[in-house]
Amino acid sequence: MNKNLLFLFFALLFLHIGLSQEKEETGKEEPQPQEVDSLAQNMEGEGITFEEVTKRESVNPLAPSKAAFYSAVLPGLGQIYNKRYWKAPIVWGAIGTGIYVYSYNNTEYKRARNAFKRRLAGFTDDEFFGRISDEALEGAQENTQRDRDLALVITIALYAFNIIDANVDAHLKQYNVDDNLAVDFQPYIDVNPVTNQPNYGMALVVKF
Repeated sequence: MNKNLLFLFFALLFLHIGLSQEKEETGKEEPQPQEVDSLAQNMEGEGITFEEVTKRESVNPLAPSKAAFYSAVLPGLGQIYNKRYWKAPIVWGAIGTGIYVYSYNNTEYKRARNAFKRRLAGFTDDEFFGRISDEALEGAQENTQRDRDLALVITIALYAFNIIDANVDAHLKQYNVDDNLAVDFQPYIDVNPVTNQPNYGMALVVKF
């Protein structure tokens, strides 16, 4: 029995010496109470927390302007710059169709106008003589002129829409739609390190 007590005494002594040496080597002291930011504490008491989300992509503020400029120089180029390659053929097809319709109606308008002017001058050698009356030739001239002007307006609108689409698409590509963006309510509990009083309730979690 005495041997056991003696062995236990020396074991506790060695343990005490080892802990003392470890404390001297590390130089660490007892943790001191930390100061609490009153603003943060007040916000915690209200149950509001903020979580910072790391930005994954840098925003290029000049990208929308570049896309619009490229589409203004060459329709469809801004869509290619935005990597919306499938839009470029649609832009080319739409504007190309508008140009074709304008060119076709402009040619027909000139044919009808020249023939009608020659008939007014008393000539009977135009390409429509004997097949189309003067009244029908005048009506054809007015119709082709109206269709030509309408095609021009639509083509200009398509050209402007092509620029707007490239600009807006470049903006939307940089719009942050990450899942980390959220507003949520969660159960909330926190212990004041100074008073040891618990704060609990519902927390409004805003992630941005």
